Amino acid sequence: MTAAVLFGCTFVAFGPAAALFVLTVARDPLRVIFLIAGAFFWLVSLLLSSLVWFITVQMSNRDSAAQQKALLIFGVVLSVLLQEVFRFAYYRLLKKANEGLLALSQEDTMPISIRQLAYVSGLGFGFMSGAFSVVNILSDSGGPGTVGIHGDSQHYFISSAFMTLAIILLHMFWGVVFFEACERQKWWGVGAVVLTHLLVSCLTFVNPQYEGSLIPTYIIVCVMAGWAFSCAGGSLRNLRLCLTCKDKDFLLANHRPR
Repeated sequence: MTAAVLFGCTFVAFGPAAALFVLTVARDPLRVIFLIAGAFFWLVSLLLSSLVWFITVQMSNRDSAAQQKALLIFGVVLSVLLQEVFRFAYYRLLKKANEGLLALSQEDTMPISIRQLAYVSGLGFGFMSGAFSVVNILSDSGGPGTVGIHGDSQHYFISSAFMTLAIILLHMFWGVVFFEACERQKWWGVGAVVLTHLLVSCLTFVNPQYEGSLIPTYIIVCVMAGWAFSCAGGSLRNLRLCLTCKDKDFLLANHRPR
């Protein structure tokens, strides 16, 4: 039973993201490089937030429950803000890198568009964020032990997996919206990304009332998915054409001689 929980939660948490990586990133070396670089930037933001957290905990009164709770909230907010600061830093770095690639390229177009970079970097952020948030939980799900034997929620593992999936997808959508807002200098879009990131992170404080965190989180996922689709140039018309296989550009791009 524990093996089934382990593999099931792993596939729920990382299955869709892994499929996106294989289908859209793995075949292009440049995309793989930029995805790994995005994951590295997320790791650096985690390192800095962990360092500040460690210092503040050492300076605090560990016997004060109220102070420790306040420090926990402070740590979450700081981590989110640092992630978004590093997302902006990565955007600036990618702009410079793309200009360099254009100068070296024999063609007049960018070897990889800023929208593709936004998607790939967001997926890199999401992969690393998801791995760090759920890897210990997945390790515990392999046993030994039974969740809920002392009256706790039996949905802990599966709820954590679905929350991790939401975070990975959100980082991908946030990346697209964030980069597009920076490109067009619509700073309210950047602010919306930061605020929704803060909201989703703070929703975890209502656990173990998982419906109180998962339902609003997935509503935000749907909203950000629509926003990212619009930022990427999507519309209801071309979505309908794609789903009905009437998009000629899509069909030509996927044509293979037989």
